[in-house]
Amino acid sequence: MEVAVKQSSKNKFGQYFTPKVVADFMISLADISENSKILEPSCGKGIFLEILQQKSYNHLTAFEIDQDLATDFPFVRYESFVSANIDDKFDLIIGNPPYIRWKNLEDELKQELSINPLWNKYFNSLCDYLYIFILKSIELLNENGQLIFICPEYWMNTTHSISLRNYMVRHGYFEEIYHFNETPIFDKVTVSIVIFKFVKSKQKLDKMKVAKFYANQKLTSETLEYLQNQIPFKDAEYLQVSQFKTNERWLLQSDEVREELQQLEIVCKKQNPTSLLSFLEDEKTEFHTIGEICDIGNGLVSGLDKAFQVNGHELNNAEKSATINVVKAKDLTPFFAEHITKYIFINESLEESEFQKTYPNFHTHFQKYKADLEKRYQYNRKINYWEWVFLRNFNLFSKADKRIFVPCKERISNKDYFRFALVEVGVYPTQDVTAIFRKTETKESIEYILAYLNQPIIFDWLKCNGIVKGNIVEFSEKPIASIPFKKIDWNKKNEVSLHNSITNLTQQFLATKNYTLLKEINTLFTKLFETRKNEC
Repeated sequence: MEVAVKQSSKNKFGQYFTPKVVADFMISLADISENSKILEPSCGKGIFLEILQQKSYNHLTAFEIDQDLATDFPFVRYESFVSANIDDKFDLIIGNPPYIRWKNLEDELKQELSINPLWNKYFNSLCDYLYIFILKSIELLNENGQLIFICPEYWMNTTHSISLRNYMVRHGYFEEIYHFNETPIFDKVTVSIVIFKFVKSKQKLDKMKVAKFYANQKLTSETLEYLQNQIPFKDAEYLQVSQFKTNERWLLQSDEVREELQQLEIVCKKQNPTSLLSFLEDEKTEFHTIGEICDIGNGLVSGLDKAFQVNGHELNNAEKSATINVVKAKDLTPFFAEHITKYIFINESLEESEFQKTYPNFHTHFQKYKADLEKRYQYNRKINYWEWVFLRNFNLFSKADKRIFVPCKERISNKDYFRFALVEVGVYPTQDVTAIFRKTETKESIEYILAYLNQPIIFDWLKCNGIVKGNIVEFSEKPIASIPFKKIDWNKKNEVSLHNSITNLTQQFLATKNYTLLKEINTLFTKLFETRKNEC
């Protein structure tokens, strides 16, 4: 029925209907006979039912909670699938289940879930409406019955869906998964979408087929046919992936990448960790993280960047003092920033007459931007047009320490690296940059941390575990803080030596830009990781 993450009063069931070409493709994945019993738990306008009947499947049952979507299909029950008493078992359950966050659910739906035995056994108010549709559907399948759903991807590796994932591993296996990253399947829905085929079975296949499509373009029957038959073409990737296990994140990556990321977390493991189940259920980490050793903050907000840039103006002494050095996201490369820009920065309470008298050249400069500046969001206070609107984390940025900058958002469709850059004291980030500062008690050097964050394995880890929307990775405080970190055991001479060598080589690279040094740095990290893995 829908996959939206938002809901409005006009669309309380968050309905986003499946395009015919997609419904047709999903039905083609089913391996069933004409006599098979088929269920659609949220049939919406009936596109799946229409195609199934055209293909001579007539043993159909369907549910739809929204009476306004009533159709001429006589077998549709207009009631909630969640609460419905269903005695039959089915050979195929197919469709587009509702997807609504708990906080966005209507009170009547929350009340329904609160008294539902399946929900209370497996889920809680941190879970999503989608979960009950998947789990109840599996309960209603015959042995070797097939579940084919289209839904958002992210439940496959979030903490609060662990009970659902464990249930699925224990009750069957995945035969095929199709992952659509930036493909606009539903209007105004930007999350990554998957179509999966799950088989309820006591027997298990070793591998599943995974097809990934990266293009930002509408799906066609030809594209879907190529994906189904794993025919190579632009923006497509095909994998044979081992079946998922209990108590793990489900990553749609090759076995080699999955193993690599598991090894990274082992390398970064704490000496006295909590149990894995505790980690998955309570979001306690088994491994050390960047958040333990660094302070992290998003950049300052001017509200209109071009108005604050100092572009060759003649300045008096007061104006020269009323500037700060700024690095923007576009200026960042791996390890270092290419450019620094001077910005006007007046952080004192002034009347406009005082502003004009003290900073006459700035006053003249701002006049052409004044109308736009006064339209900026005011953050519940009166902001003069020559002032920045939000000085978030200003005290952090004013520390007399070097800092690491990274763009707040990074597109990864055309690159295999992130841009963590070391920046000198006294340089500030704007709102498109996040800053990372070494905590006072952290013994590892800022250069070691910089080189670590630019390691290829960190790129792979964030690509799989970070906040990824389409092909955009977000670098706000929480995802950066969650990155596993290899702390040095200062009682081990070989680890201390490797740390010092990495620090020295990174300093040399920053001074010389000799890119052959990066290979040496990567080699040293490999040695460091191998040392830790051998101990584990």
